[in-house]
Amino acid sequence: MDSSKENKENIVESAPRKKRALSCIQPTGIPTLGNYLGAMRNWVAMQDEMDCAFAVADLHAITVRQEPANLRKQIYEMFALLLSIGLDPEKTLLFVQSQVPAHAQLSWILSCHTQFGELSRMTQFKDKSAKHADNINLGLFAYPSLMAADILLYQPDYVPVGADQKQHVELTRDIAERFNNLYGNVFTVPEPYIMKSGARIRSLQDPTKKMSKSDTNQNAYISLKDDPDTIVRKFKRAVTDSEARVYHGEGKDGINNLIEIYSSITGKTFEQIEQEFEGKGYGDFKIAVAEVVVETLRPIQQKFDELIQDKAYLEKMMAQGAERASKIAQRTLNKALKKTGFVII
Repeated sequence: MDSSKENKENIVESAPRKKRALSCIQPTGIPTLGNYLGAMRNWVAMQDEMDCAFAVADLHAITVRQEPANLRKQIYEMFALLLSIGLDPEKTLLFVQSQVPAHAQLSWILSCHTQFGELSRMTQFKDKSAKHADNINLGLFAYPSLMAADILLYQPDYVPVGADQKQHVELTRDIAERFNNLYGNVFTVPEPYIMKSGARIRSLQDPTKKMSKSDTNQNAYISLKDDPDTIVRKFKRAVTDSEARVYHGEGKDGINNLIEIYSSITGKTFEQIEQEFEGKGYGDFKIAVAEVVVETLRPIQQKFDELIQDKAYLEKMMAQGAERASKIAQRTLNKALKKTGFVII
C-alpha cells in the first residue's frame, strides 16, 4: 500500500498529529436550519483543521420505535446530506455506525463499567421516557454507554457538542477515566468542544425554545429540505413582538432569533443589521432573512437531490467509510478486550 493511500485510510496516524474530533448525528428526520447553523456548518470548517470523523448514529435511533423502511430511507438521506453540506471523504472519515460492529462490542464492555445511578440521571432518558411511556426499554436507558463507545473507539481529543449536550461528554469522560484507572491507559479522555461560533437558533413559533425537527408545529422550524416558498411562508409567520423596529434587545425573543439567523449567515454584526433595516418594519426584515436562508440552502439541496438518486454511489461511500472506520475502531476494541482479560485470536 502506498503512503498516500495509507494516510487516507488511517486518520489517526497523521504526522505531525493534528487534534482529533468526532461527532455523530441520528438519522431521525432531516436536520433543521438550527442544526446546520449551530453545528453542521462548523463541521465542514473543522475538517481542514483537525482529523475528523463523523457518523450516522443509526443504532441510537432504535431506542424509539422506528418503521424499518423509513429508518433505512433516513440513513441514506442523512449520509447524503452530510456529503451535501461539504464533508469530504478525502479529508475526513464519514461512516454509518451500524456498519462498524466494534461500536456494539465496545458498548457492552463499557456498559459493565457504567453505574446505574449515572445512567438514571441522564436528561435524555428522562425526556424520552416521558414521551414514550409505552416503550421505556433498556437501550433507552443504556444509550450513554453506546455513545461512549462511539466516541472512545476513535480516541478523539474533542467531541463537538452544543452546551445542552455537554452532559453526554462528561459521562464519557467519567467512563474513560474509570476504565483507564482500572486497566491502564486505554482511552483518550476527550474534551467537549463547545462551538462558540455556532448560533443557537430558536423556534420560529416559540422563541423561548430551541428549534427542533421533532416540533409538532411545522411552522416552528426550517428543514434543510424545505423549498423556497415554504421557507418564505414560515418566516412570514414567525412570532415577533408588537414593536416594529428591528433591533436586538431584551424581551424581544422573536426578533432576536431572526437577527441571530441573519447575522450567522451574513456575518454582519447586530449593529450593522440594525443600521441596514433602520426605518423598515418586521415584514421587510422577515423577507430578507428568508432570502438569505433560501440562498444558503440552495446548493446543499441541489447536491442532496443529485446524491439521493444515486444509491450505488452512496453505498460505495458507506462501504469505504466503514472499512476505514473498522480498522481504527478494531485496534481500540482489541486493546480494551485484552486489558479486560479476553482472549484475542
